[in-house]
Amino acid sequence: MDRFSDRVILITGGGSGLGRATAVRLATEGAKLALVDVSEQGLAESAAAVTEAAPQAEVITVVADVSEETDVEAYVAATLERFGRIDGFFNNAGIEGRQNLTEDFTVSEFDRVHGINLRGVFLGLEKVLKVMREQGSGRVVNTASVGGIRGVGNQSGYAAAKHGVVGLTRNSAVEYGQYGISINAIAPGAIWTPMVENSMRQLDPENPEGAAEQFIQVNPTKRYGRAPEIASVVAFLLSDDASYVNAAVVPIDGGQSAKY
Repeated sequence: MDRFSDRVILITGGGSGLGRATAVRLATEGAKLALVDVSEQGLAESAAAVTEAAPQAEVITVVADVSEETDVEAYVAATLERFGRIDGFFNNAGIEGRQNLTEDFTVSEFDRVHGINLRGVFLGLEKVLKVMREQGSGRVVNTASVGGIRGVGNQSGYAAAKHGVVGLTRNSAVEYGQYGISINAIAPGAIWTPMVENSMRQLDPENPEGAAEQFIQVNPTKRYGRAPEIASVVAFLLSDDASYVNAAVVPIDGGQSAKY
């Protein structure tokens, strides 16, 4: 099923984790891809994974810091120069940051996390939505988190930024629905990615495997989610199958956020 034949999808955070898994999934359904990440090596590995899964896929990579306006302008311009349009935008780049009590979190760490997780999402929306409005169509999926719909503890910067992503999603969706653009967000929970693996090392540097096992026991499924499972939901939201879904924030966490 080629739901994305001749469609151009732009993905930030495309050098690893959810971005890479989504790129591979969309490529197998015919998408043309522009992958953005701060890591040149990560982008090369993602491009190789895309080519392996879909040898005919067209893919470009752009090294960029999503918190820098000039870099955001550059990745949008590079996508338009190569493909001429942007049909879908997975606004996904993010970091967790250090874990600490609010009083110990530090302003510098707060600003660093917000720069990527909230400012970066806003800048992406600002530049891409103008393109989509002029086209008269487009689909956007922002990456929030279960940390954007509930408290998680020891993550002041991350939780505040991801709550901000939820607000940006809902506000922009209300503004742009009239232009044929849908804007939704995903709220992943415990998905086994390099970011979550690093989080477990922060929880218990001596025994991260034990921390990971203990952490997941409160989840109804008793397991971590996998990046391809997130990619499936993102693909749906970016496709015509989700044509009347707008301003939604979709938890993908095995049901954990629904527990009392």
